Amino acid sequence: MTDRSGRQQRAVGEFLRAHRTRLSPAGLGMPAGQCRRTPSLRREEVAQRCGPIVTWYTWLEQGRDAAASP
Repeated sequence: MTDRSGRQQRAVGEFLRAHRTRLSPAGLGMPAGQCRRTPSLRREEVAQRCGPIVTWYTWLEQGRDAAASP
């Protein structure tokens, strides 16, 4: 991984985390639930809503090298 691609991957991860923390389950029509450790959406919920598998979404948030095919 080059330094530039590493910076880009970290920037994508920071962007995804920042936006995920701004979303609330109630704002998307989901039940808030009793046992939530976080007031925002969980990674699993974001992945379910937007399509990628949870592992891929997690890797993207963590800034890992996750090259997607076209």
